[in-house]
Amino acid sequence: MIEEYRFGSIVIDGKAYNYDVEVRWTGEILPWPRKESHVVDVEDVKRAIEQNPELIIIGTGESGVAKATGAAEKAIKSKGIELIIDLTEEVLIYNIAMILKMSYT
Repeated sequence: MIEEYRFGSIVIDGKAYNYDVEVRWTGEILPWPRKESHVVDVEDVKRAIEQNPELIIIGTGESGVAKATGAAEKAIKSKGIELIIDLTEEVLIYNIAMILKMSYT
């Protein structure tokens, strides 16, 4: 359960993370390094796509600075995976069904 989000930090099940994370529907939380800060490209979503989820949610940070590339969006959608991209605070409404989530520091 995501309990709190603020710029640079996210609290999940009582543990604070000060780096980008991938949250899976299983509750597994993985570090989510990307090749380029504030850019989500195909390589950055490959691990999530391989899990064959129904939905991938990408939070774009507190002010929406992060952007998913067209190639990343296409890679996700080409697998029949629903994609939601919005401000991190807005995507928290999907807390229970969340497949992929990131917080920007």
